[in-house]
Amino acid sequence: MSLLVKIARMYHEQGLRQPEIADRLHISQSRVSRFLKEAVSIGIVRTVVVPPPGVFSELEEAVRDRYGLTDVVVAGPSTEDDSAVLAAIGGAGAAYLETTLIGAERVGISSWSASLLAVVEAMSPRAARSAEVVVQVLGGVGNPRVQVQATRLTDRLAQVTGGTGLYFPAPGVVSSATVRDALLADPYISDVAAAWSTLSVVLVGIGSVQPSPLLVSSGNALPEADLELLREAGAVGDVCLRFFDADGALVETDLHERILGISAEALRATPRKIGVAGGPRKFEAIRAAARGGWIDVLITDSFTARRLVA
Repeated sequence: MSLLVKIARMYHEQGLRQPEIADRLHISQSRVSRFLKEAVSIGIVRTVVVPPPGVFSELEEAVRDRYGLTDVVVAGPSTEDDSAVLAAIGGAGAAYLETTLIGAERVGISSWSASLLAVVEAMSPRAARSAEVVVQVLGGVGNPRVQVQATRLTDRLAQVTGGTGLYFPAPGVVSSATVRDALLADPYISDVAAAWSTLSVVLVGIGSVQPSPLLVSSGNALPEADLELLREAGAVGDVCLRFFDADGALVETDLHERILGISAEALRATPRKIGVAGGPRKFEAIRAAARGGWIDVLITDSFTARRLVA
């Protein structure tokens, strides 16, 4: 045992290589290797990973395991101020996408949101293509003058990934199911809608039934009458305008018959669903989205992550 400890200290603490240890102790290098493996197996040598400041590996694992997610990325803003949270998750989301997107990806992106805008603007164009196609999965929401923001977001993601952009030139919400069906009969719009079932990954914001001041002021928000009906029905948040309650169950209202966007079924069937959101106002919606399986990858801030496991 004393020889085993001596070899472990020489290798791990003194930085000697295995051939040097073998020469000093007059034993074979293969025996040194066996002793080092045994030191690990019986607990004499233990590997400890010490994350640097700003890295939240344990917190990410805790959120992932608590909600059965595939992956969690936690960013560390200095405060819970909306602008600080957006900047932090924007950078974290950009780094995640730049690392995990591969050339054959078929990427869907939902309508304009402050979180998605922060991610896409933080991304840098890549030398190699990281997506085959980028598909808009929801029409523009709110004031027709600003619905074009959804198309601009899709265009920006297509530029930085090198993918071909497929745009959805339609409002996200119309007056009736009849109008929705008529628009979906348009050949170009129907071709884009058909691409929704072929996506390998979708990038989505997580909305709250209490829209942000930015969305309200920009006109990119549902009318208050619709939001009030959703709140009365128990909705706490949405992904791609598919609203759900605190447990993540779909809330059925007539709004769902008027949405021009990816269906709840097609969204859930997408292999990788990346949700980007943070801040106190979004907490309940984020938790519900994770509970209901609307996302399987979450990119959020450290304050929200701690609340999710509290």
